[in-house]
Formats: sequence, C-alpha cells, structure tokens
Amino acid sequence: MSDRTFQEVLKEKTEQITEIVRSFLPAEEGKQRILFEAMNYSVLAGGKRIRPLLILETYRYLGGDPEREKDIVYPFLSAMEMIHSYSLVHDDLPAMDNDMYRRGKMTTHVAYGHAVGILAGDGLLNYAFETALKAKMLPGEQENVLRALRVLADKAGAYGMVGGQTVDVIGTGKSFTGEELLFIYKLKTGALLEASMMIGAILAGADEETVRAMEEIAADVGMAFQIQDDILDVTSTVAELGKAVFSDEKNKKTTYASLFGIEESSATVEKLTARALARLSEYGSNGQESVFLKELLMYLVHRTK
Repeated sequence: MSDRTFQEVLKEKTEQITEIVRSFLPAEEGKQRILFEAMNYSVLAGGKRIRPLLILETYRYLGGDPEREKDIVYPFLSAMEMIHSYSLVHDDLPAMDNDMYRRGKMTTHVAYGHAVGILAGDGLLNYAFETALKAKMLPGEQENVLRALRVLADKAGAYGMVGGQTVDVIGTGKSFTGEELLFIYKLKTGALLEASMMIGAILAGADEETVRAMEEIAADVGMAFQIQDDILDVTSTVAELGKAVFSDEKNKKTTYASLFGIEESSATVEKLTARALARLSEYGSNGQESVFLKELLMYLVHRTK
C-alpha cells in the first residue's frame, strides 16, 4: 500500500469512525443541553480517531465476524473515543496543561467555561460506559463483552491512564529519571492504545495468548507514539500540530527528548516500531486488513502532527 493510497484509505476510515461515534453521542436537548453540547464539541472537534480505529482494525485483522461489527464493535470503539476525548478535555484545563487550543480549535474549557469543561469530561467518561453497554450480545458472546469492559475500565483508570496522568502532574517542575518517565508513558499514553488492540482481539474471539501479544505490541507502539509526541513538541509549529508547541518546556516537564535528545529519541521510536511490526506479523491474516493495520501503526509513529 503506497503512502498516497494509505492516506486516502485512512481518511475514508477516519470519516466512517467519526460518523459511527456521532451516532452514539447524546442529543443536544433538555435542561442540561449545554453539557451535551460541550461533550459533543469535545468529541467532534477533530482528531485522528486512532484508538477506535485500532479496535476495529484489530478485530478485522484477527478474523472477527464482519456481520457482528455493528452490534458489538461499534459501541466499544465509540466508548473508547469518548474516554480519549474526556482525557484531553481535562488535560487541557488550567490546573493541568492550561492549553487554549486543541486540534486547531479552542479547548472545551475555553469555549464553554471551566466548570462546564470539567463536567463535560465527567459526562463523557460516564457516557462511554453507557455506550459500551449498548453492545448487543448473541448467546456465547457475553463473556467476551465482559472481558472487553474489564479491559476498558482497567486501562482507563487508576492503574492505567489516570494513574499515569497523576504521576505526570505531581511531577511538574521536577526532574524525572528515565525509568519514571517510561512508567508515565506506559500508563498515560500506552494504556488506551493497549486497551484498543486488546478489545479488538477479545471481541474477535482471540485466545489469551493472542490478547497478551496485542497488548505488548500496543505497548511498544504507545511508547513510540509518546516519544514522537515529545519530538514534535520541539520540532513542529502550531499550524502543523494543531495545538501549542513547546508546552512541555513551558510547563517544565521532563520528556524523553529533553533527557536523551532528538537523535536518540528518533532511534528509539524506530526500534520500538520495528519490534511491534515484527510481532504483529506473527498473527492475523495476510490480506488487506494486515497491510492497513501495519501501515496504521507506522503512521502513528512517523506522523508530523
């Protein structure tokens, strides 16, 4: 698959994911309408839809039933995007990164006020699980759906993304060791990517060994993704990135790039990506799904924004 062809397919798939997620969002009505507006604004403000894409493409890669996608996969991929969006809403708050722009638009708390921004994040987190629970199970699928829900909860919570974010926040202005930094990256960034590939595998009916392998592949990709994000923070522009650059420096945060430099950081990205792709090749099909998923993982860590 050429870069041009991949970009065309990615654009099409991203638009499809956006429409799927949109179909699960709440109607903007009722006395709490402003909350629903802020929630939807946060989710629909743009983005690469990488995590829901990983759920869907892993499901397909591992032989999931295409006729069951709509019933069991769509609710989970929508829930994942809601959780990711809520994390960004809270990450942008003045008490955290204090960013005014995200994806080229005003951040939610800037557009709707701090209080509604916080509540929009809270609403998205809870609504995500309401959405995942809309999965329509056939007899025999209950166990896999429950396993997927458990992964979603674990990876999004205190032992996953929120835990990593906490260690990151309390360390603002302090110096991290390389070991501490990798711990933060694994939880803050890697956890939801791991959950995405694991959920795709679980819903496809994969065995435990395969699910663990997807978790490890996503862990490498997540680490490479975050290191690449560090690199972009000091090499990109606001126009290219769609958000503030030098935000890590502004907030006095230790990053992989600040510890090891751009050259070594780039080499680590390449090493982690190669290992993930080699491991992925041991599983799944050899068809178009295989080509696209591999291209998607490479895109994640070779992106310019």
